[in-house]
Amino acid sequence: MKIKAVPRDELPESMNYKQALQWFNIGSYNTLYDFIAEGLPVTVIGNVKRISKTNAQKFWDEHTK
Repeated sequence: MKIKAVPRDELPESMNYKQALQWFNIGSYNTLYDFIAEGLPVTVIGNVKRISKTNAQKFWDEHTK
């Protein structure tokens, strides 16, 4: 799947999964699901799932070697 590149500052604070793919610059939902399994926090309200940019940055920083 080809995801259009969007500058991180143009993405909302609460991102849906497609926007999170753009934030992480990945093209696979499977990779995003792997990140979630590794501890990336997801806010779930009813059927709505969101990932905050703040949590995405924390996750990225914690997994940077």
